[in-house]
Amino acid sequence: MHSSLTAGSLFPKLMVTDLEESTIELGKISANADWKMVVVYRGKHCPLCTKYLNLLETYKEKIEANGVEIVAVSADSKEQLQEHLSALEVSFPLYYGLTIEQMQSLGLYISNPRSEKETDHQFAEPGLFVINDKGQVQVIDISNGPLARPEIGILAAGLEFIKSPENNYPIRGTYQ
Repeated sequence: MHSSLTAGSLFPKLMVTDLEESTIELGKISANADWKMVVVYRGKHCPLCTKYLNLLETYKEKIEANGVEIVAVSADSKEQLQEHLSALEVSFPLYYGLTIEQMQSLGLYISNPRSEKETDHQFAEPGLFVINDKGQVQVIDISNGPLARPEIGILAAGLEFIKSPENNYPIRGTYQ
């Protein structure tokens, strides 16, 4: 059974690890920003994820200039993330070790590897969460496969519009 994190809800408290073995709260916004974008990617085995993360880097300056920090996380091991760095050209923080329970709390689709050649563990399908200054999920995008993800240029421009005070843009999709 699949359940989703809902728009407007508080982003769950999830702890993840970086390559220096530092543990951080994934949804906590740093002092350098007032919003946060959390990108969940499938892992090093996914060439579309590598391409997406590298493309996201080209929009990083525009997104961060708007007060939104970017982080990315996968279920890969530390070793897999270290190997993946050779194909990644990103300067935003990367985290590893997302657990099944954490994936479920985010409402992500979870897949089994097609073979040992692909990867050695279950992994999350793509998800993207934008957390506002109140800790709420302002924007959410969850996919069940690597082919459907938000177009980053449209997302960057949309975040600029949403964050502009004169637009007074609410969290969308909250009708119950």
